[in-house]
Amino acid sequence: MSRPKILVPGKINPRILQRLPEMFEIVRIERADAALVTADMADVAGIAVSGRLPTELMDAFPRLEIVGNFGVGYDGVDVTRAAARGIVVTNTPDVLTEEVADTAIGLLLNTVRQLPQAEQWLRQGRWVRDGAFPLSPLSLRGRKVGLFGLGRIGLAIARRLEAFRVSIAYHTRTPREDLAFAYYPSLLSLAEAVDTLIVIVPGTPSTAKAVNADVFAALGPQGVVINVGRGSTLDETALIAALRSGTIAGAGLDVFENEPHVPEALIALANVSLLPHVASASVATRNAMADLVVDNLKAWFSTGRALTPVAETPFERKDR
Repeated sequence: MSRPKILVPGKINPRILQRLPEMFEIVRIERADAALVTADMADVAGIAVSGRLPTELMDAFPRLEIVGNFGVGYDGVDVTRAAARGIVVTNTPDVLTEEVADTAIGLLLNTVRQLPQAEQWLRQGRWVRDGAFPLSPLSLRGRKVGLFGLGRIGLAIARRLEAFRVSIAYHTRTPREDLAFAYYPSLLSLAEAVDTLIVIVPGTPSTAKAVNADVFAALGPQGVVINVGRGSTLDETALIAALRSGTIAGAGLDVFENEPHVPEALIALANVSLLPHVASASVATRNAMADLVVDNLKAWFSTGRALTPVAETPFERKDR
């Protein structure tokens, strides 16, 4: 029997390409563009993708059964269209939870204690030439931290924050009855109650630019914003204005609205810590994510069930 064909559009973690031949025939195209699909690809049964998967590309394959998304966030895949066609979409939850939570805490510490700036002070010889690095105006001591999102990663961040003995609150669509953290029914009410906001929600229409000028004003002049979710959730123009004016004190960002392009106005600010979307970027974690993409595909075609289907596509395989 011929092996199922798996399309890989554009770049993807090399481990996926190494493992797919265990069970599949790989079909490559240069980028995720339906114009690159040829007639001999008509029997593609699965797609392994990192990043955006245009609906037009998904619809180019009449026999498509599964999309293996490299990442826990799957906003780049038209899951509504996939569900309508009976296509299962999988993601990579859990395996990156701890790494992203670690990065969020590191980014928070970098932001409030200015650790990257202090390191540059040393590297540039300024410790010898100019004396001690200036005292950081902010501290983690006594902070009130609010989490916008409390899924797997948000909860892992909260557990780490408990060790720092800061107060913890959160906003999600519905409260978690199993947790003692203070719940706020709106993002604005959360921002009014805290001075530190950690954003870890997916990029959806309902979260687009949700962290806006009103939220920054509510956080106040000691306010700090950390984003390890999606760049689309912050209004970057409003953020830059808030940082320039002193409406808030600082920000730490791992994600941006138009990656990899970061506004020069943001880069120029001294009260920010910026990372190039590296929250899950360790060899160990990315290998685990790659393995889960492949294992989902293998499970689908061998057992009829994916290991980690997203909530919108809880399908089982039918004979096709």
